[in-house]
Amino acid sequence: MTSFEAITNLKSQMSKSIIGQEKLIDRIILVLLANGNMLLEGLPGLAKTRAIKALSQNLDCGLSRIQFTPDLLPSDITGTEIYIPDEKEKFVFQKGPIFSNLILADEINRAPAKVQSALLEAMEERQVTVAGKTYKMEDLFMVMATQNPIEQEGTYPLPEAQMDRFLVHTIIDYPDDNSELEIMRLNKKEASQSKSAVKANDISQQSIFDARNEIAKVKITEELEKYIVSLISATRYPEKFDSELADLIEFGASPRGTIALDRCSRVNAWMQNRDFVTPDDIHHVIKDVLRHRISLSYKGRAEGVSTDQIIDKLIEVVAVVA
Repeated sequence: MTSFEAITNLKSQMSKSIIGQEKLIDRIILVLLANGNMLLEGLPGLAKTRAIKALSQNLDCGLSRIQFTPDLLPSDITGTEIYIPDEKEKFVFQKGPIFSNLILADEINRAPAKVQSALLEAMEERQVTVAGKTYKMEDLFMVMATQNPIEQEGTYPLPEAQMDRFLVHTIIDYPDDNSELEIMRLNKKEASQSKSAVKANDISQQSIFDARNEIAKVKITEELEKYIVSLISATRYPEKFDSELADLIEFGASPRGTIALDRCSRVNAWMQNRDFVTPDDIHHVIKDVLRHRISLSYKGRAEGVSTDQIIDKLIEVVAVVA
């Protein structure tokens, strides 16, 4: 089985248990292949937790779930040294839940800044430091952090600088009526099945690494590279492109946005079984890549403008370099 066939099979298997959220499945796999981390925003009950569990059930890897709460401590995530009197080295490091392949950081905005930064350090550096010693993450490592958009009381919103460390920010909505009917029927079917069903057709971690190697070879022309740079530049200096945009944007995307847009575009091209990037690949991922990297001005917030509307305008005013 080729790596492309393995990933296609993984997507197909996940689709059997995640109904009506094709975009969510697509984005999770895209982020996994891009070796990044994901911030997922959606209302309760929209299969956020179920999606990451479905990924771990069909992929030969471990999963840790961390429920973020206001009383959580950084050591609850990273682990801590414990005293063992019978050992030569009296203090032994006990790893925390961050030491797994897939990490579900549930409701990340419910934890204070110190806890958030502990997770984000692991995301960025792929390591944690405890008592002066450094411990590496697994080779296959991805964080999917969720936040609930309707409950903001008692939460600690992520600062823009920390949001920037997520490769994508995906927003999901309710499924349509037909999908909801299928969800109801699937739930009844699962309730009647044995809970001890054995996992089958696990896809190896090596398939992910092989896919990443192939994605690294996906070609992008110099013209499209310049197009990506122009899109990012338009978020920083909107007055050069459109006067209306200049009134709505306060801060634009960092160089991380440029790198993320290039990487995600190449992954999307590979997932379409192509070895080259087209403008459609860039447009397909740009909202997820940039919506958390653009800060609206006071006027933009007052007028109820969304970052997605800003990005639509960017696509309209920035020409594809011929």
